[in-house]
Amino acid sequence: MNTLPLILTVAPNGAYKQPTDHPALPITPTTLAATARQCLDAGAAMLHLHIRDSAGRHSLDVAGYREALAAVRAAVGDDMVLQVTSEAARVYEAPAQIAMVRSLRPEAVSVGLREIDQPAIGEAGLADFFAWLVRERVMTQVILYDVKDLQRWQQLRTKGVIPDGRWSLLFVLGRYSARQTSDPRDLVPFLHAHDGDEPWAVCAFGATENACVMAAAALGGHMRVGFENNMTLSNGERAPDNAALVAQAARAAACLGHPLASAKQIREQFCAD
Repeated sequence: MNTLPLILTVAPNGAYKQPTDHPALPITPTTLAATARQCLDAGAAMLHLHIRDSAGRHSLDVAGYREALAAVRAAVGDDMVLQVTSEAARVYEAPAQIAMVRSLRPEAVSVGLREIDQPAIGEAGLADFFAWLVRERVMTQVILYDVKDLQRWQQLRTKGVIPDGRWSLLFVLGRYSARQTSDPRDLVPFLHAHDGDEPWAVCAFGATENACVMAAAALGGHMRVGFENNMTLSNGERAPDNAALVAQAARAAACLGHPLASAKQIREQFCAD
């Protein structure tokens, strides 16, 4: 059971959606900064950040990340943990994903295990990368799409490929379900299989997002919400912005009696000596 107050993360854009999908979807440094400020005020202490190239496509460009991170940091100060994605999004392969993380050395990063657990990297390469993440004290969240991913993570830890570290996990609910609509029951297989001590969070697709993250919070997990996976409020109405989804999740946490973590508390949990 986690002793850390509940971490509420916002994922405001993702790799694929565009402002044509929703006018409040942020893809520029300026709009990301404004969204981050709104979501911080609504209760989110962590931002899961994607950037785009000049054509609006998914990008892992280091200079682009630095520009966006600087704009967001100016808007929120140290009151949010800024987590960048290393997602492939059918554009990048594992060596380039790892090279970006090493070059940027972000405060926090999310890593899809199945994306970097590739022959081009091998277990020796995984061991080297994860050891580097520990040395550099990069807060690392490992993204797991199904129980097989979780079992592979556990195998790598048992073999010593993944060193001891302050890892956290993200269970993605319903990624392969019909119409990508998640159900709180999608969490059950993960919980049965999770035998480690890593803190974990949930993200979910569709209007059931709030029910899924509320179930996670009730069972000792953390929450990630936002336009990356869902643009609909629990009442079926279109969310006006990311902050509305954050506020909805914050109210759910309050109903469960769970205080929300601050960025300072997150850093103390994952970065302190």
